[in-house]
Amino acid sequence: MQMTFRWFGDDDPVPLAHIRQIPQMRGIVGALFDIPVGDVWPLERIQALKQKVESAGLTLPVIESIPVHESIKLGLPERERYIEAYQASIRNLSACGVGVLCYNFMPVFDWVRTELTHPLPDGSNALAYRHDDLSAMDFSGGMPDMPAWANQYDADQLRAIMDAYRAIDDDALFENFAYFLRAVVPVAEEAGVKLALHPDDPPWPVFGLPRIVRDAATIQRIMDAVPSAYNGLTFCTGSLGALQTNDLPAMVRQFAGRIHFVHLRNVKHDSAHDFRESEHPSQCGDVDMLAVVRALVESGFDGAVRPDHGRMIWGESGKAGYGLYDRALGAMYLQGLFEAVERMQAT
Repeated sequence: MQMTFRWFGDDDPVPLAHIRQIPQMRGIVGALFDIPVGDVWPLERIQALKQKVESAGLTLPVIESIPVHESIKLGLPERERYIEAYQASIRNLSACGVGVLCYNFMPVFDWVRTELTHPLPDGSNALAYRHDDLSAMDFSGGMPDMPAWANQYDADQLRAIMDAYRAIDDDALFENFAYFLRAVVPVAEEAGVKLALHPDDPPWPVFGLPRIVRDAATIQRIMDAVPSAYNGLTFCTGSLGALQTNDLPAMVRQFAGRIHFVHLRNVKHDSAHDFRESEHPSQCGDVDMLAVVRALVESGFDGAVRPDHGRMIWGESGKAGYGLYDRALGAMYLQGLFEAVERMQAT
């Protein structure tokens, strides 16, 4: 297991030097955030990112993420040039020694929360989702400002793209995804870059848009569409754990060998479709983190792991969900779980 930490570049309030001080922190999960969606990621820009990370004493094993253009998701004729650009970006990642690409296939909005600073009893705050509050979200000025979102549309663009999705249901989106996978997985195989699909977050429809990466059945369908080890999964306990019927340890074992990257975070449910993000330990939420880590170790997973969204604690401010302190605490807790499980397995 390699413990990693997401970093948003020079504009991130959390500097690489501070990340490096987290005990046993080895890698950075990075990206190029100013490249327009659909453009090729230039080789020299990836190299510059890698050099900056390595100069801080860290590695760059994972890119999260190269966004998939909406034309690909919608199956529009112009998807071919965007697929070719995606293929070129994968080759450039390979040339820079990046072995895992985390990405998603969520239409328009990527992950969704209805509250970015939900107050907690201890004085900290966290991301939260209330399904009934979706209707109150204001799009009159375009996209809401969610940390880590790649796509930003003004009000007119957003209206047009939402209209385009009225003709797309789950099956149509799946077919468009399978078309994309059949084009990019052979390139990933040749380049030696493992594709790691992130689940939908939350794993149910939002704003009437289709969602196709929700549970064991939908993920298995995608894995079967292109049965290659390079068509793999980012196993996110927060996204998948938001759906209470998902058995996370069983899913780890089901997709053993296809899990190339892991996001570990916890959620606390108030109802079937309402939750907040909690501290990482099992006792603080509804994800049995020990059982998930045990399943990962027993199934032979040895890739990159990162603590995912954290609370804002100790007066810290910055990108909601991506402060230093709580994610650092999460990293230490998770390393303790991995060490304990690995030692028990060795005896």
